[in-house]
Amino acid sequence: MILPAFDTPTTPVKSPTLTEQAYHDLKRDIMSGELTPGQPLRLEFLKQKYQLSFSPLREALNRLQSERLVNAFALKGFRVAPLSVKEMRDSIDTRIFVDCEALKRSIERATDQWETQIVAALHALDIATQRGKGGTAGDAQYELIEERHLALHQALVAACDSRWLLDFSARLYVQTERYRRPMLVSTAGYHSQRDVSCEHQEIVTAALSRNIGAATSLLAAHYEKTATLIERALTVT
Repeated sequence: MILPAFDTPTTPVKSPTLTEQAYHDLKRDIMSGELTPGQPLRLEFLKQKYQLSFSPLREALNRLQSERLVNAFALKGFRVAPLSVKEMRDSIDTRIFVDCEALKRSIERATDQWETQIVAALHALDIATQRGKGGTAGDAQYELIEERHLALHQALVAACDSRWLLDFSARLYVQTERYRRPMLVSTAGYHSQRDVSCEHQEIVTAALSRNIGAATSLLAAHYEKTATLIERALTVT
């Protein structure tokens, strides 16, 4: 008796790899501002730019629409979602609300592992930031800094024991970063206007000291300073 070879499908199985690649590439370019707010995202243009077929690009665009990074219009296709001061303020105010609650709960449920992850994340970010000082950091180093910046903020709220809070926090991070990253490039003297490393250190110190009031106030102020600078950049442009 010959058994069928189940490990060799007779029909092609669609791989998620190309869709993930399309999603990652589109999201990166929207976040960085390379794909500008309001820009039409025509499939033929995207096909040429990313060397991908229409199917994974459509799936990626639908996913980005659900994240409010892309808008869809009947018979007109997709466009990069516009930027506005009102939308930015709304997303950052909501992020303050969500992340401060998540940080409060994390401090209440603090463990040695939570503390260790925060300290490690802060140290890793400091190392990457020091290496990238002087304006000579390339794209790879810049991406590493942003990766570690996100890792620190994730570590601070990681012990909140709420999948909803963590999900909302991640979504709001994307929305606010879409404004912050282009602002870092376009706003001269951004780093001279504040000491972000010191802000992070103060937040971490308060959190590890189990001082909920100080930690959440410092986190809210950290986000608010970013909102003020973004608003100034948007008003100028």
